[in-house]
Formats: sequence, structure tokens, C-alpha cells
Amino acid sequence: MSKYERFSKTQLLEKKNELIESYKKFKAKGLQLNMSRGKPGADQLDLSLGVLSCISDSENCKSESGSDCRNYGTLDGIPEAKRLFADMLNVSPEEIIIGGNSSLNMMYDTFARAMIHGVLGSDKPWAKLEKVKFLCPCPGYDRHFTICEHFGIEMISVENTSEGPDMAEVKRLAENDDSIKGIWCTPKYSNPEGITYTDDVVDAFAALKPAAKDFRIFWDNAYCVHHLSEEQDTLKNILTTLRANGKEDMVFMYGSTSKVSFPGSGVAMMAASKANIAFTKKQLFAQTIGPDELNQLRHVRFFKNLDGIKEHMKKHAAILKPKFDAVINTFEKELSGKGIAEWTSPRGGYFISLNTLDGCAKRTVELCLEAGVVITPAGATYPYGKDPRDRNIRIAPTFPPVAELETAIDLFCLCVKLAAVEKLLEA
Repeated sequence: MSKYERFSKTQLLEKKNELIESYKKFKAKGLQLNMSRGKPGADQLDLSLGVLSCISDSENCKSESGSDCRNYGTLDGIPEAKRLFADMLNVSPEEIIIGGNSSLNMMYDTFARAMIHGVLGSDKPWAKLEKVKFLCPCPGYDRHFTICEHFGIEMISVENTSEGPDMAEVKRLAENDDSIKGIWCTPKYSNPEGITYTDDVVDAFAALKPAAKDFRIFWDNAYCVHHLSEEQDTLKNILTTLRANGKEDMVFMYGSTSKVSFPGSGVAMMAASKANIAFTKKQLFAQTIGPDELNQLRHVRFFKNLDGIKEHMKKHAAILKPKFDAVINTFEKELSGKGIAEWTSPRGGYFISLNTLDGCAKRTVELCLEAGVVITPAGATYPYGKDPRDRNIRIAPTFPPVAELETAIDLFCLCVKLAAVEKLLEA
């Protein structure tokens, strides 16, 4: 089919009327479907039920160090948990702190401590500076932006390319403004585009010479083991790359089992240089007695080692890949060749990113909502909820059953087409 932009006004009006009739039929179905967030489905949660039965008596409550995990314990995690999750993030056990269930919570706490006390190498707490700015590759993760907005940190958008952030722009900004204190990164199967940073991008971070000596890379490696098939992306190790350049203190790395075991009761972790870990532990001493060691022990007993996690993630992939395929196949069938949308085809992670024609994302989401399908709000993938081109939409295919997902995506594609036709008729 010819691109919609080539249609005459008469053809566009005919197409609009045709699409409206189809849209009315969807509205008549009374749909109530939600694709707004990247939640695991119930069948995925069932995969980890064995975590709950790994401890059955008092002897089973002891870690390898002999400590009783029911009691007060260590500040940074039991040894076997530190070892397991250090392997997952590709760091050493001395370079990791095991936290509670939420890596987002650990990132928020890192920001809060930086605002109150500064980070290692800070002259002042960030809150006592006249201005604090952060670089935000876009499209990106809305909860990262929410943290910045909560603390009054000015966000500067940087374009995400197919290889990662535009590092020429990151370099230009970070090396010429000492009020820029860091950058958010989701480096593997990124939220929402599903891209993995190339080696060149990781090397460019290591070559960076920020004007702020307390500049930090917040490396949210949430999807490090979330492959959809045997064809997998690889990510260069940022900590060892920085270390080779004498800059290992410049990164904070995060991960969790939120979408490996249970989102509400998994295990989160933060990794960094040994100097950063020591600095952070001193601050944590005033904040907490320690995280839930029984939960750490349950996870270690269930997964045993990194190979156990990898095998477990293959079970997740078997559930998720058909859902991702259903979305991509429908996009190909309904939207290809029309010049009104482009989308990513990730090899892992939890999201698919779609760009509409400029000025059509909000209208597309609005049309979906009116017909009973909730989509992530347009603009959510940009700081302050403002997509300058009003075109990016994050698709979260993981939660609905396949049959519901197919219905929702059929409607979504219809709404993309209708919004595009309406926009072209305005021109």
C-alpha cells in the first residue's frame, strides 16, 4: 500500500470513515484491558513458587557463615547472596551490596544520600548547590525521571540512538557544565526501546572527562538476564572498562530479581567500586540494621548459581516470546509500508517502543483508552512527561494473556492509523 502521506484528501477521508467504522465495533465490545506497565503474568510468577518452600526448619535458616538469617544480620547481604548476584552483574562479591526487594528504592536512596551528604569526592551535598542537573537519554524509564523531579533536579534530554545514548552530546554537555552530576542508563534491553549499548558507547563513557568531579553514571541493568531467545545481546562491563581508565568510582550499578522471581518480594542489589561500597556502607549504618536475609537465603537456595538463574530465565522466555512475536507480527501486518509508524524488535527485556507520526502519540493513547485499552501515557518516556515530538509510545506486552494481547494490539494499530489520518487531514 502507498504511504498515507501520498493519499489525496478524498482518499484520506475515505480511509478515516473506514477506520471509524472499525473503531466503533471495538468500542462496542466493552473491552477492559491494561497494557500500561511491564508486569509479569501470573504464569511467570508461578515459575518461582519454589522460592517460598526453600526454608522449612530452624537449621535451614542459617547461612553458610553460620549466622541465623531470622535474626539481625549483615549490612550488605549474606555471603552466598553477594556471590550469586555479583555473578549476575559481573562484578566481585566485594563490589556489591544486597538490599531489599526494589532496585528503584536503592536508586532513590542513593540520590537522597547524595542530596544530603554528597557522593564520594563531592565538595558539597548536592542539595546545597545552586543547581543540579542530570542527563536523561530518551526515550527512557519514567521512574528514573520521577526521582529527579522529586528532588528538584533539572533534567536534560539526550537522544538515544540504536547504539545507546548520543555520546557526542553527552560529552559536550558533561564536560562543559559542572552542575551536571550524572546520567541515567538502562544499558541492556533498555526501557522502552530494548536496545543494548554497544562497546563503543561503553568505551565512550570510560573516556568521558566530566566537569563535575562527583559525576555519576546510574547504570540500571534491570534486564541483564532477560533474553527472549538463544540469540542474545552482550553488554561490555562498565565497571572494568572504567577501572582500566582510572575512573571506577564513576558508576553505580543496579539490578534485581523483580522480573526473575517476584516483583514484590525479590532481591535488589547495587554494585560499585570498593571505595564507593565502603563509602555507602558507612551511610547505610545510620539508615538500616540490614535487609531481609531470609529472602536472600531463599533465593540462593532456589537458584543455587548463575546457571540456575539462566535456566530459570529460559522458562520466562518461553512464556514471553510468543507475546512479543504477536505484537511485532501485528505491527508488520497492520502498519508496515504505510509510513505512519516505526518500532523496535528487541531480543530481550520487557518493552517494545513504537513511534507514530509526529503529533499522534497522545491521540493514539486517547483513542485506545476510549475503547477500553489502557496504554502507557504518551510522553511518559521523556522528562516531565513531555515528548517534544509527541510520537513515542511504550508497549508492555508481558502481562495480558496472548488472546487478550492480540485484541489489544489490533485495536492499538487501528488507533495508530486513525490518529495518523486525522493528523494528515489537518495539514
